[in-house]
Amino acid sequence: MRILIVEDEAKLAEGLKRGLESKGFAVDWIAESEKAKTRILLYREEYDLILMDLMLPGIDGATITREARKEGVKTPIIILTARDETEYKIELLNTGADDYLAKPFSFEELVARINAVLRRPEQSLPSKMTVRDIELDSGARTVTKGGKLLALTLKEYSLLEYFMRHPDEALTRESILDHVWSFDFPGFSNVLDVHMKNLRKKLDTYADAPLFETVRGVGYRLNR
Repeated sequence: MRILIVEDEAKLAEGLKRGLESKGFAVDWIAESEKAKTRILLYREEYDLILMDLMLPGIDGATITREARKEGVKTPIIILTARDETEYKIELLNTGADDYLAKPFSFEELVARINAVLRRPEQSLPSKMTVRDIELDSGARTVTKGGKLLALTLKEYSLLEYFMRHPDEALTRESILDHVWSFDFPGFSNVLDVHMKNLRKKLDTYADAPLFETVRGVGYRLNR
């Protein structure tokens, strides 16, 4: 899954980025409010969740959230705020935010809030997904095949999760890279092919009906 951090405090943003990447998320960071607004409006389908600082220089986070919702952006947004008053929290939710977290906060609480927002029914992201004898549990971040726990790297897990959310669809290389790697990742790299080769070795043991299919000129497909 891919997350956008909008935060002007570099030390906090860099720490969040490292921490979330260690959990398997692809993470982009933007410090400037105008650039963040433009990115959100233009690339609304590229992010699974946005972490939005409230007190940004220029356009504040609440205004960006409100304007994004008016433009039809449905991406979940969690506001990070130093203000903890109940009335202000209600105001944030009324702008269109899905959740808020008062600073300072623990990283584990943030991850729990992210997972909770992504599990909401309107996001159509079930916590457990099954294809053939493979089960992925996004809450526990585990993958089993035939009931046996598999050891996947963070990127292998993220790839499999993206494919299992879109079974039987021919996914383009660009869409896969966009959702599993960060915005500035060089698309000409063969790193996707390397990870797909490794993922196939661990999962694709179906001789008669391969799990993964290479779609020539497009990308890859996961077949149910």
